[in-house]
Amino acid sequence: MRGGRTLSGRIAIGGSKNASLPILAATLLTSEPVTLSNLAEVTDTAVMLEILAALGCTVEGETVTAREVGSEVPAELARRMRASIVLLGPLLARTGEVRLPKPGGDDIGDRRVEQHLAGLRRMGAEIEETRTEIIGHVDRLRGARVVLDMPTVTGTENLIMAASLADGRTEILNAAREPHVQDLARMLNTLGANIIGAGTQEVVVEGVERLHGGDHTVISDYLEAGTYAIAVAATGGDVHLELSPVEDLPMLLLKLEEAGVGVTVDGADLRIARDLGQELRAVDLTTWVHPGFPTDLQAQYTALMTQARGTCYVSEFLFENRFQHVPDLQRMGAEIELKARTARVTGPRRLHGADLVVPDIRSGAALVIAALCAEGESLLHRSWHVDRGYPDLVARLTELGADIHRESLPGEHPESGTYE
Repeated sequence: MRGGRTLSGRIAIGGSKNASLPILAATLLTSEPVTLSNLAEVTDTAVMLEILAALGCTVEGETVTAREVGSEVPAELARRMRASIVLLGPLLARTGEVRLPKPGGDDIGDRRVEQHLAGLRRMGAEIEETRTEIIGHVDRLRGARVVLDMPTVTGTENLIMAASLADGRTEILNAAREPHVQDLARMLNTLGANIIGAGTQEVVVEGVERLHGGDHTVISDYLEAGTYAIAVAATGGDVHLELSPVEDLPMLLLKLEEAGVGVTVDGADLRIARDLGQELRAVDLTTWVHPGFPTDLQAQYTALMTQARGTCYVSEFLFENRFQHVPDLQRMGAEIELKARTARVTGPRRLHGADLVVPDIRSGAALVIAALCAEGESLLHRSWHVDRGYPDLVARLTELGADIHRESLPGEHPESGTYE
C-alpha cells in the first residue's frame, strides 16, 4: 500500500459476518432446507460451511439442509475461528451430543466459555471440559432461568439456539443486545421458534418440538460500514456507503461528527465526507456492549485518532488484549501511550510506511487505515486475517482510489488450518 490518497466513490456494504456464522450454525436445528441470502463473503463463512458439510449437511449454493447431523466437530476446522463455539448449543439441542474442540481465532483476550457451559448445564446438559475439548450430553434440554454475569454475544446466541428446541420456557437475563443477536432471533422465528425480547436485556424463548425450513436475508455488516467510514474520515474524501445499517452505528457516527467529519444519512445510504483542509478533533472513546461503542471498531478508531489534533483517551473495557495494533502504529510514527486498558493518543502525527504483521481481523483493518494515511509504502504480512472480516477489501479500496494491491508470498497463508 502507498498512502496519501483520498477516497471517493460509492460501494455497497455486504452481509454481516457476525450474523452469518451463528445463523449458519442455527441451520442444524432443522432437517428441512434453509436458504440464506446476503451471507458475508469472507473466509470465516467458508470455514463454517465446511464445518456444516463435515457434520453431514448438504450445502447447495445458498441452501443448507441438515437431514442427518453428526455431533463431532472436526478439530482442524474448529480451531480456525472462535465462532465455532456457536455450534455447541444447536448440536446439543438437535443430537443430544456434542464434541467440540476448543476454538481458535484471534488472540484478543480472554473470551471465556464458562457462561455458555453454565447456562447449558442449567438446561440439563452434562458437560465436561478438558484442556482441548468440550464434550456434552443430554437426553433433552429443558427450559431454565439463566442470568449472565456479562452480556456475552456468543453465549446469548448459544442459549437462544439451545432453548429453541428445549422443553419449556427459557429466560436469559443480561442478554447481549447486538444486531447480530437480533438477526439470529429473527431467523429462528422464521423457522417456527418462539423468541421474544431479542435486542433487550431479557430474552424469553418458549421451546418448540421442531423447526421447519425457510428463507432469511442476513443483515448488512455494521462493522464493515464502520470501518470504511473511519477510513474515509482518516484519509479525507467523499464516499457513499450503500446498504449501510445506519441504525446500528449511533455511537460511531456521533464520534465522527464530534471529530469534525461530515455525516449524512439518507435511508440506507451513508455519506462520509471530509475535506483535507478540515482538521480532525481528538475525541475520547470507551468501548462497551451494544448499544455502546463496538469493541470491533476500537482499533480502527485508534488509527483515526493519530490524525486528529489534540489528545484523547481510547479505553477498551471488553477485551484485555485488544491493543495489538498499537506497537505497529507507534512504529509508523504514532504517539500512543498504552497503560492497562487505555491508550493515550496525541496527534496529528505524520505516519510513514513500514513492514507490518497483521495480528487479528480488526487490528489488520486499523493498520490498513494507517497505511492509507502514511507517507511511502507499507507491506502488510498475514493479510489473510483481514480477509476473514472484509470481502474484496483490496478491490473495494482500489475502486475508491487507494493505491493497494496483493502479492502472494510463500508461507503467507495458513495452510495447516489454524489462525491462532
